[in-house]
Amino acid sequence: MAKDSEPTPSAPGHRPVPPLPRRLADPTPVVLFGTALWFAGAILFGIRDWTGGSWEIQFWTCLAGGALGIIGYGVFRWQRSAARRGSRGAWKGLSGLDG
Repeated sequence: MAKDSEPTPSAPGHRPVPPLPRRLADPTPVVLFGTALWFAGAILFGIRDWTGGSWEIQFWTCLAGGALGIIGYGVFRWQRSAARRGSRGAWKGLSGLDG
């Protein structure tokens, strides 16, 4: 298996696939937007349930989705910083997304 810095071998006559542009390869906006949507749903269902007097499953599902989005983003940032430091256990290929 080729490392991130090495070109991958290809059959004769095949064009190499160019890397994705940075704005398409960076998962940060998608993760933050998705987490914001979970919290927006929690707010909307929370208002509905607060006025209705009972807390239904939709509110708790959105709240859990938002919390997991924050936890996942924290793990992502932790792994990216480990890749920048050159830690052996870090995911490979994340340091290329650094500014």
